[in-house]
Amino acid sequence: MQSEGSPGALQGGESEDSKSLVATGDWTLAHYATLCGEVERWRGAEALELDQVLRLDTAGVVLFARLLGVERLSVVADSDTSLSAERRALLRTVCDALAKVAQQPVARETSALADCLARIGQGVQQHLQNLVGLLGFIGLTLAIGAQVVWRPRRWRINALMSQIQNTGLNALPIVALLTFMIGAVVAFLGATVLEAFGASVYTVDLVAYSFMREFGVLLAAILVAGRTASAFTAQIGSMKVNEEIDALRVQGFDPAEWLILPRVLALLITLPLLAFVGLLSGLLGGGLVALLALEVPLGRIIAIYRDVPLQHFLVGMGKAPVFAFLIAVIGCREGFRVGGSAESVGQHTTSSVVQSIFVVILVDALAALFFMEMGW
Repeated sequence: MQSEGSPGALQGGESEDSKSLVATGDWTLAHYATLCGEVERWRGAEALELDQVLRLDTAGVVLFARLLGVERLSVVADSDTSLSAERRALLRTVCDALAKVAQQPVARETSALADCLARIGQGVQQHLQNLVGLLGFIGLTLAIGAQVVWRPRRWRINALMSQIQNTGLNALPIVALLTFMIGAVVAFLGATVLEAFGASVYTVDLVAYSFMREFGVLLAAILVAGRTASAFTAQIGSMKVNEEIDALRVQGFDPAEWLILPRVLALLITLPLLAFVGLLSGLLGGGLVALLALEVPLGRIIAIYRDVPLQHFLVGMGKAPVFAFLIAVIGCREGFRVGGSAESVGQHTTSSVVQSIFVVILVDALAALFFMEMGW
């Protein structure tokens, strides 16, 4: 028998071609390089005796498995009664682990087309999960609103007034300026096209119908989505990073009631007003271009604006509360989804802006199709 601490060895019968081997010495990680050569020399053995092994660890068991195979080594672990219970347990554990690894499917090589389709599928699945989460958040917001509306003591008037100022009054200049310029651009474009048909005067009608029905509310909603939804996400996300939301829960307050409802109600109030201001600014910009560039009389411009059917104005303004609710809910939801880092705040802020603008345009397109089919 070899002295303690020496690397292990394999001994056969009468010749090296014998199929029955005896393992001796230390079969440990410290002698792994030497033992690998020993295993390669005797590979193909059918039986192995382990009772003369001095030291054994998982590295040695792996070498035995390479020598005999996992199945034969498992038989040795179950049938060799000369081994201690600890070594038999070690052999079984390593054999089970190696068997599980061998059963794992080998990664198949995929083509570029398959990878592209896989990414598309993952993206679709992610968007569907996001849609389900958004619907659940909408339900939560409506449920909390239904509970609070009948309890005036829980109304947060100060927070509501502050959000009205931030989302409405502070956004008024940019909405008025942008819609004024868009109205002028639409008038110039309409005049360029209609002049070829000798119908430049109808440029005023184009501006009136487009802003009353679509552009007034749509432009205001897109501006609010970029400005206010990002602010909601950043504010709530920063509170979550600083553990202020957890502090609200510890004090017994409902974060949804304190943070979501004031923002949703404020935007429900301010976005219709901003849409109305955008409508007036767009009509003013288009009318100014018609008056100065096309030399349309002022009385004619006012008469055209006055003769536009009321239903177009109602269709446009009726979409404002829907847009406001969706923008506020998306902004607040993304804020609550923020993780514990500043990077997460930036990612979800960007996501809230993209989602809000996408949803606004999608809902507006669906509403346009619906109203067209209904003849409104």
